[in-house]
Amino acid sequence: MSRVVVKSEITGNMWKIEAAIGDVVEEEQQVAIIESMKMEIPVIAPVAGTVVEILVKEGDPIAEEQPVLVIET
Repeated sequence: MSRVVVKSEITGNMWKIEAAIGDVVEEEQQVAIIESMKMEIPVIAPVAGTVVEILVKEGDPIAEEQPVLVIET
């Protein structure tokens, strides 16, 4: 099995985490939402697999390219 780190594409705040540890997600499924400049930017799973780690909390400031969660395939 391999681990894929899902990163933020933009700087902002973690508005909502839509996946939990143990959730099975599909490729291109929305797993979180980042708020940036009053816009909601989706965080999309690049692969199908199981969420094994969530590295941020709702309300946390997020930097561009910051790891958000880890999916095991």
